[in-house]
Amino acid sequence: MLVDTHTHAWGADTDELPWKESMLPPGWKGSYTHGDLVADMDRLGIHEAVVVTNPLYGRGPRANEYTMRAIEAHPDRLYGVGHTDYFGGGRAGADRDRASDESAVRERVRQVVGHERMLGIRFYAALDYAEFPTELDRAGGWIRDDALDPVFDELVAQDACLYVFPKAEQLTQVAAITEENPDLSVVVDHMAFPDETTDPDEAPWTDFESVAECENTYVKVSSLPRSADSNFPYPDLHGYVRNLLEWFGPERLLLGSDYPWMDDWADYGDCLRWVEEVDWLSARDVSYLQYRTFRRLHGLSG
Repeated sequence: MLVDTHTHAWGADTDELPWKESMLPPGWKGSYTHGDLVADMDRLGIHEAVVVTNPLYGRGPRANEYTMRAIEAHPDRLYGVGHTDYFGGGRAGADRDRASDESAVRERVRQVVGHERMLGIRFYAALDYAEFPTELDRAGGWIRDDALDPVFDELVAQDACLYVFPKAEQLTQVAAITEENPDLSVVVDHMAFPDETTDPDEAPWTDFESVAECENTYVKVSSLPRSADSNFPYPDLHGYVRNLLEWFGPERLLLGSDYPWMDDWADYGDCLRWVEEVDWLSARDVSYLQYRTFRRLHGLSG
């Protein structure tokens, strides 16, 4: 079995569901529909996939509408992860009715994860908090704002996950969130996006080891081609994967493509099948990466 834990899909730019063209993947024009995604999955032998709401729809009340439509159109193939406005119209410290804001934020979280196939919400931690998150902020601290406590509490109440997309400099913040919320399952996207500023054996990327100390944490081994300087199967990134395997074990690692964001870097199939070309990954390791961790994390049978 093969589950792609990180994909994107979006429809045509319409008056009903408009999107921001500048937020499209590099070099991309037009839509990549849920039908396109499932057709690619069929071609590549991918059984299930998770559609992560594309930020091109913004943070408004209909930001997750296309993701919802995708999972309803393919209820046996697709799951979703969404996002929303987490600050109730303001930031911590602003002059506002905090109790009212907390109630509204909780309701927005419930609206996102209320569908049984919506698995959780995503924090674009590596980006400034904005309606359309685009500006990189490697050390940004908005994910530690105490106004987010109701978000974490509501996710636990709804048995949903927090997906976080940080840079390495923010991993200590992720560790603090997991320590303070031991009942909240936290998934770090894209291995915290290693790049030319990181080394798999040096801080700040090795702060992942402190994240791993909390058993409620998981990591998506995803979007590798975008970070790699080498060709398939991306050996220059294997040191990162080896360390994650040592710290988290295969039982807390998930495989994802980040397709079609990868279209400028790799074929969809290469984004996932590289694990089958790595001789130091055992058959057991690969099975957890490909589907077993996903099903275990979300309490799915099989």
